[in-house]
Amino acid sequence: MSSINKILRLSALTILLATGLPGCYTYPLLEDVRQESDYTYQIGAGDSLSIFVWGNPELSTSATVRPDGKITFPLVEDLLARGKTPYDLARDIEKVLATYVKSPQVVVMANGFKGVNYQQIRVIGRIGGGSGMSGGSSGSGSSSSGGGSSSGTGSGGIGRYQGKTIPYERGMTLLDVVIQIGLNQYADGNRSTVIRNVKGEQKSYSVRIDDLIDNADLTANVLMMPGDILIIPDAYF
Repeated sequence: MSSINKILRLSALTILLATGLPGCYTYPLLEDVRQESDYTYQIGAGDSLSIFVWGNPELSTSATVRPDGKITFPLVEDLLARGKTPYDLARDIEKVLATYVKSPQVVVMANGFKGVNYQQIRVIGRIGGGSGMSGGSSGSGSSSSGGGSSSGTGSGGIGRYQGKTIPYERGMTLLDVVIQIGLNQYADGNRSTVIRNVKGEQKSYSVRIDDLIDNADLTANVLMMPGDILIIPDAYF
């Protein structure tokens, strides 16, 4: 009988270790870090741009950034937009138009933006109630020529795991991300991981989504950063 009890105790211990004992995490816990002060939205493929040329309404138009990162509109062909801020793109357009227009003044606004991959927050795992592996993101909003924030999500596909990409917003927290993605009933929030680029090096950190939601522990509501990857694994039963 004692041997049976020993087996049961070992089995219980194995389950506890698999599901994660309190305070035991695969990686160091992610703690709040000081928000980057120089974050500015960068245009990405698929972004819809509104281009205004002051005093030349016939040149004002809209353009969609192609998959190769370039845009085309009257008098401007194959101009690289991806990776630039709306402000920088406006200055580049002015240089091209200066050949045809005297002292052009251009304003660029981004609408329904996605942004560049390295600024998006990508989420994969047991999320949402639907199906999908993300191939991109979509949303609505606007960003003036001096840069700005963005919003929106995207998903698609079918599989065991689902994924989304979310345009980063200044001051975005873990709770903000969870609100957008939703959690699957089979998710193990406290075994979730954030992969972050820290000074050019990819580092992994544990986050406590279950503590945040189930226990209203706001110390678990850490700041997210541009380019973060959030992985939410299966729970063990």
